[in-house]
Amino acid sequence: MAQRTPRGPKSTTGNRRSAAPGKRPDGKPTRAAQRSAASAAFRKPGSAAAGTPKPAGHRTLVEKSVELASRVLPALPGKAAGVQSIPVRDAEEGLRLDRWFKERFPALAFGHLQKLCRTGQIRVDGARAKTATRLSAGMVVRVPPLKDESDGAVDDEGVAAPAVRKPSASDKDAEFLRSITIYEDKDVLVLNKPFGLAVQGGSGTTRHVDGMLAALTDRSGQKPRLVHRIDKDTAGVLVTAKTRLAASELARTFRSRAARKVYWALAPGVPRVKQGRISTYLAKGEGDGPEGERMQVASHGDSGASHALTYYAVVDQAGQKMAWLSLKPVTGRTHQLRAHCAHIGHPIVGDPKYFNIENWELPGGIQNRLHLLARRLVIPLPSGDMLDVSAPLPPHMQQSWNLLGFDASEYDPIIDAPED
Repeated sequence: MAQRTPRGPKSTTGNRRSAAPGKRPDGKPTRAAQRSAASAAFRKPGSAAAGTPKPAGHRTLVEKSVELASRVLPALPGKAAGVQSIPVRDAEEGLRLDRWFKERFPALAFGHLQKLCRTGQIRVDGARAKTATRLSAGMVVRVPPLKDESDGAVDDEGVAAPAVRKPSASDKDAEFLRSITIYEDKDVLVLNKPFGLAVQGGSGTTRHVDGMLAALTDRSGQKPRLVHRIDKDTAGVLVTAKTRLAASELARTFRSRAARKVYWALAPGVPRVKQGRISTYLAKGEGDGPEGERMQVASHGDSGASHALTYYAVVDQAGQKMAWLSLKPVTGRTHQLRAHCAHIGHPIVGDPKYFNIENWELPGGIQNRLHLLARRLVIPLPSGDMLDVSAPLPPHMQQSWNLLGFDASEYDPIIDAPED
């Protein structure tokens, strides 16, 4: 039977407990010591856990993550922790979360907003939210640290001013809009829109009022908003709202027909009835050609037909050749006044779509431009005051008025236009 090899004498230094704290008898760190060092390295990325030298330029994953977070999402100025809890205002009732962020933080990219929602960093009343979540007044939105380009000012609720994306419109646009402003207060900006300037963009239209309004964006990221529209070749009063609340209330007022609108037009011939009403149904024409771009008189019940009502009055006339009409639309259908004037046999001078009198020639000196002016608007404002503004005749209409001997200086369109 083989004999076991005898062991040497036991160490006189004692058992394993006699090793240095955190070290095994062979001098290597224990597992607990390794875990402790790793935790310390996570809390303080700049330290070396086990004292192992790092290659030049080496960074741990934690170090890279912390650096990226500090570069992409620095804290907002004026907020020590960087996280904000912002209550939803009354004027923001019903907004989608993505629209709310666009209003408050316009420099935040939509893709990054989606990521913040997906990772739960943005919450509404403590719950996870999606970009399509509808907000109600009084809800509290948790906003994590976001990149901010403002000067650190805070509003009257103590919320740091959000980043503002620099308006893309030129200073010339802002200067031009100021030059055609006929009224402004804290709620509205009223413009005297010139002939030939579109209100909104469309196919082939690059210069329009809606785009130019970006030049008047305020430091909170809000720009004036359109609340009604007039045709490209119609000159005159155009109202924009300077706040979301004002836009909502003014749009509701226009829909309720509480606004009193008066237009001036020049028409060939003179209506036999000097004051009257035009009541029809209008529907968009069929086809892709010129007929499809015009509104046509339809019958009740026809597909797409809507009721349209206009009151008119003959203000002055040049013999039986031309008539100055005052038009008061009660409804607001597309091309309503132009279609109605053509319907009664007196289309508006210069109308490329609805002028339907054959072999009719313009009197000498009158330009072949649409002679339609949004002359005057009376509408209640969100403040409770009554807005009453008028626009002057555009140059081509003023020239025609002078040639025909019409005097607009003493005419009050609100009083002289027939009522319902």
